[in-house]
Amino acid sequence: MIQSIKYNWFSNLRGDFLAGIVVALALVPEAIAFSIIAGVDPKVGLYASFCIAVVTAFAGGRPGMISAATGAMALLMVTLVKDHGLQYLLAATVLTGLLQILAGYLKLGNLMRFVSRSVVTGFVNALAILIFMAQLPELTNVTWPVYALTLAGLGIIYLFPYVPVIGKLLPSPLVCIISITAVALVWGVDIRTVGDMGELPDTLPVFLWPEVPLNLETLLIILPYSIMMMVVGLLESMMTATIVDDLTDTKSDKNRECKGQGLANTITGFFGGMAGCAMIGQSIINVKSGGRTRLSTLVAGVFLLILVVFLADWLSVIPMAALVAVMIMVSIGTFSWDSVINLKKHPLSTNIVMVTTVAVVVATHNLAIGVFVGVLLAALFFANKVGHYMQVKKSINAEGSERTYQVVGQVFFASSSKFLQSFDFKEVVDKVVIDLTRAHFWDITAVESLDRVIIKLRREGAEVEVVGLNEASATLVDRFGVHDDPKEVEKLMGGH
Repeated sequence: MIQSIKYNWFSNLRGDFLAGIVVALALVPEAIAFSIIAGVDPKVGLYASFCIAVVTAFAGGRPGMISAATGAMALLMVTLVKDHGLQYLLAATVLTGLLQILAGYLKLGNLMRFVSRSVVTGFVNALAILIFMAQLPELTNVTWPVYALTLAGLGIIYLFPYVPVIGKLLPSPLVCIISITAVALVWGVDIRTVGDMGELPDTLPVFLWPEVPLNLETLLIILPYSIMMMVVGLLESMMTATIVDDLTDTKSDKNRECKGQGLANTITGFFGGMAGCAMIGQSIINVKSGGRTRLSTLVAGVFLLILVVFLADWLSVIPMAALVAVMIMVSIGTFSWDSVINLKKHPLSTNIVMVTTVAVVVATHNLAIGVFVGVLLAALFFANKVGHYMQVKKSINAEGSERTYQVVGQVFFASSSKFLQSFDFKEVVDKVVIDLTRAHFWDITAVESLDRVIIKLRREGAEVEVVGLNEASATLVDRFGVHDDPKEVEKLMGGH
């Protein structure tokens, strides 16, 4: 246990401290922006980011991942805040957390194995595009110094690592923020700063019970929003965890992450914060800045609170151009450029799933819808592909009285029509043997197809024998098959 604590908390002290500081600086404008999207005071997003980051540092299942207030969650809150106010949002946040904890105990994190690599790639590319698009308001209708400082910031980010010795010690995004701020202050450049985003809180968050009636009516109001936030929050968190797993070549506990996200949101709701989840952009900033353990997440949360409460005067003078440069770096680093090159190499179905996921996420700004469409498409393509591998081989004995059909492959809804069409129902033989030794029946549609084959062959006067059913298929056929029940046979064949 002691070794585990050392590894998860103290194995990368310098990298985690510096990465946590960079993340905290980048979290401030985003938390304020997401609060504005949701229609609440900036402190709601800032308190949420602090609480969620600190709790997930201890309770989350993915060390080094950053969780806070996010745009995907903020978009789901707009109507609730507009119609019912902040207190109902806080109650919905608490309920969201409880539902996520339940999801963790139900092991819903295991469902991530059904998300194909093409969907993950599409999700990543879409998020990179959305991160870049989110920076455009800061780069439109502005003066030339904004462009100059942004380009200078990007230059520092990409060139500083090549500086001997010191380039490896300090994360370039942090150097970018400090350098651009210093230049803007010394030269007196008049550009938009963090302080222009909104008023920063000047007190620590305190425990507050949401002021809503504890009755069924309140539950019915907040439950639909809580369910949506639970799904989107867990989906984005699980996808982000998968991406950080790949970046760091380590594994994470998805079900523990569900519980950790749930506990964080539950606590956040009681401290005046909005619901949040894992942030892919900030997580990548953390990893690329050297953050690896839980300490980096804790430092990000604690330093964020110190910044906004005790160092607000310093924080407010940071130019948005410096943070825009950092986020553009995140966007460029997040996008899977190999996926563009591989469009010529990969199968058409894989490319369609990836591109569709990107298109839907970018069009709707809803990660859940995009991933759902991607998973659905991937499942349909997979079912179609597996369905084509099913075949039926025919043979007949020397006397011509016994026909054998050997079924090879998977019989289910996508291959059931091909299965039916493989039998000759007009052939006159005394006996038909259906050999299923090399086949597997997966669903009721497959069982119904077998019923139809047996019934039609019997009506033509043939004796039918089914052999070779494996145990799982036999159980399904015994439970749902009706070819030996005269009444059910009539129903199945439409009474004729």
